[in-house]
Amino acid sequence: MTAAAHPTPSAAPAPRPIDIALLASVFVVAACGLLYELAAGALASYVLGDSVLQFSTIIGTYLFAMGVGSWLSRYFERQLPAHFLRIELLVALVGGALPATLFLANAYAPGAFRVLLYGMVLLVGTLVGLEIPLVMRILKRNAVLKDLVSQVLTFDYLGALAVSLAFPLLLVPHLGLIRTGLLFGLMNAAVALWAVWLFRHELRRLRAHVLACVAVFGVLLAGLVGAEHITRFAEDKFYQDRIVVSRATPYQRIVVTEGKAGHRLYLNGNLQFAERDEYRYHEALVHPAMAAFASGGAGPRRVAVLGGGDGMAVREILKYPSVESVTLVELDPAMTRLFTDDPTLARLNGGALSNPKVHVVNTDAFQWLQQGSVGAQDSSAAGPPQGVGAQDFFDVIVVDFPDPTNFAIGKLYTNSFYALLAQRLSASGYAVVQTTSPLVARQSFWTVVQTIESLGLRTAPYHAHVPSFGEWGFVIASRRPWHLPQALPEGLRFLSVPTLALLFDFPRDMARVPAEVNRLSNQVLVHTYEQEWGKVAAH
Repeated sequence: MTAAAHPTPSAAPAPRPIDIALLASVFVVAACGLLYELAAGALASYVLGDSVLQFSTIIGTYLFAMGVGSWLSRYFERQLPAHFLRIELLVALVGGALPATLFLANAYAPGAFRVLLYGMVLLVGTLVGLEIPLVMRILKRNAVLKDLVSQVLTFDYLGALAVSLAFPLLLVPHLGLIRTGLLFGLMNAAVALWAVWLFRHELRRLRAHVLACVAVFGVLLAGLVGAEHITRFAEDKFYQDRIVVSRATPYQRIVVTEGKAGHRLYLNGNLQFAERDEYRYHEALVHPAMAAFASGGAGPRRVAVLGGGDGMAVREILKYPSVESVTLVELDPAMTRLFTDDPTLARLNGGALSNPKVHVVNTDAFQWLQQGSVGAQDSSAAGPPQGVGAQDFFDVIVVDFPDPTNFAIGKLYTNSFYALLAQRLSASGYAVVQTTSPLVARQSFWTVVQTIESLGLRTAPYHAHVPSFGEWGFVIASRRPWHLPQALPEGLRFLSVPTLALLFDFPRDMARVPAEVNRLSNQVLVHTYEQEWGKVAAH
């Protein structure tokens, strides 16, 4: 048989410069599309809470919309380059303006936030779903199908990888959500302008396309230049008081305001303290446990604070002369830097974070406990766990985390977390946990108590009235019974020995109710908390 009987497949045509340029645009398009999705998820988490739910629903909605866009692409038959650049300009405008629009909506029309959020996600997802099929059909004119699909998807996935790493590590911490959205909108507009140049010989209304690109560039660039004004315009309305500090970090948005009532700290829009009455909260949080330990003989020497990056709890702890070291474990280094370096904020905590006794550790508290508890076997009442050095134990541990508004924080209220906490507590030590409002979130409060008790620890629940928050709850956990202290440090503004017992008395509307154990596998507390506080928000 001759060689002619064995035909060889024809070689794929060499890629043209225009095809390489289009593949590069796929990288940018994919990066921009995912960026808008991440920005929407982050904003939904900030405003609506429960990050797992918000990211899940945003991603699901976005992917559904992309599917709709891909299906609609079948109806675009002629002038594909013109359709492609129009879609790019629409994505640039809608996606680029998404964070700024949602920030403003939350401030001026909070009731419309959810509708606007999902409407914009649907629109952006549909437009992005149209982009890739159109690029593939344009490239199809000079490429073998198998090479075309592999090339387009490769660049698409690479773009998604790049932005998924850059978003939390570089973009949000350094630019913030509004600037990041507008910057990527400009990137989409740049792709459209590039398309105008690449297909200048095919476009029928070249001048109109150029003017449209210039107009979109102008709008987005103006937004980028004025991003700080947009942010302040939205936040001033939302927070009412004058904003003196505003930071976007990989973990949260930190805002400090100043008004007639003094300074207030907000994390992701949730009030953490108000200067005029924070002393009530922090005295109630720290002194019942610290003073009770001191009443047993030698005062507490080694103390840990988990959360509480503002340093207010540390300020109260340092009122005990017996304290030799305080370990503050705070996830967000921006918090501890802010309340160490800013003179006004450092004044609020009395310069506590600069005290030589204080050691700041910026890491996840769950991981920190795990690392310090390696080798621990048992945390029974007979004594501290075997296999852990004495330097790993603390006389008092103060747990001052934000409320369990999402699963990332909710894990810090689970039996798994409290088991690790118990392993770091000395045999005679006390841990105290801030535990939301027993009046507004009664079920949530007693869920925390039940979860701690499920580990065999004793609990002493109590509450205090903090005007900025209302009735607020705390729980002392220990291996030995808690007893009323015989003395308190001098100079306290709220607590006194004669009235301390009143904090441990619960009226009928805050009395104990049956509750489940909060576990990592179910995180029932997050759902309960959302339901109880959601009822308040609804009214």
